[in-house]
Amino acid sequence: MDIRVTAFDHPDAVKLIDLVQQEYVTRYGEPDVTPVDPADFAPPRGLFVVGYLDGVPVACGGWRAHDGPAPEFRHGDAELKRMFVVPDARGKGFARALLAELERTAALAGRTRAVLETGTEQPEAIALYRSAGYTDIPKFGVYKHTPESICLAKEL
Repeated sequence: MDIRVTAFDHPDAVKLIDLVQQEYVTRYGEPDVTPVDPADFAPPRGLFVVGYLDGVPVACGGWRAHDGPAPEFRHGDAELKRMFVVPDARGKGFARALLAELERTAALAGRTRAVLETGTEQPEAIALYRSAGYTDIPKFGVYKHTPESICLAKEL
C-alpha cells in the first residue's frame, strides 16, 4: 500500500470518509457527529493520509492537534480520526501500517500522545489499537456519555 498525504477534502478522501460514515450507520445506526473541520487536518497541526493499492484508494486516516482543555485533552495530543480500510482490503495489515504512519507523523510534528474514540461495535479496531499499545483513558468528545464509546491513548 502506498500511503500519501492527502487533503481531508480531496475526492479520494471524501469517498473513503463517506464509506466510513456509512459503516458507522450500519454498526451504530447513525454517522459520527463529532465536529470535524478539514482545516484541522492540514499541516502543521494535523495530517490526513490515503492508502492506495494499485492506484485505488483503499484506506484513510488522520490526526489533528489538541492542546487541551483538560481533562479531555492535554497539551501535545493528536486525535486520530476517520481510520478506515475498505472491506475488500481488510486483513492485510493496511490498518496497522496506516496507524504506524499516523503515529510517526504526529510525533515528528511534536505531538506526544495519540488519542482516539472508537466503539464497542468495532471489535476489529479495538483489537488493533490494544495490540498497538493503546490503553483506556476517560471518555471525551460528543460520545463521552455514550455506553458504547471507548477512548484510548498511547504515548508517542
